[in-house]
Amino acid sequence: MRHEPVGSPQGCSNFKLRQLTRRVSQRYDAQLAKAGLKGTQYSLLRHVARLGPVRPGDLARALAMDASTLTRNLRPLVAAGWIEMAAGRDARSRPVTLTASGRAKLREAQRHWKAAQESMNRLLGIEGVLALHAILDRTLQRLGQADAPAGDG
Repeated sequence: MRHEPVGSPQGCSNFKLRQLTRRVSQRYDAQLAKAGLKGTQYSLLRHVARLGPVRPGDLARALAMDASTLTRNLRPLVAAGWIEMAAGRDARSRPVTLTASGRAKLREAQRHWKAAQESMNRLLGIEGVLALHAILDRTLQRLGQADAPAGDG
């Protein structure tokens, strides 16, 4: 049996999601700042550590980010000596890797990330975090399916 919602959604889903993202990001950024990083930089370090050496295009796809944004976000990490881009035929083929100092920075930042995560778990409760993750995962999956090109069949 299908249940109809009690009422219609109120407000703009995009606005509500942006509000939530800003508030959550502020909490993580406040903790990660203790390691000298922003949330986006921490995410980049984590992905490069997990995927590296990785081509910029593959990294951009993994992060659901366009190439120009990725390049702009990598610059300060390269300048700090945490990430390096090896020689390649062109900019798209230059593998991105974490340096030794990048691995050390990531280890330092992980402690602060964990503190932010534990704070969210306390604030929302484990059940709330699990429910939030389930909603976000389901929504991302549905949006991905909706955005996928139609098959030949």
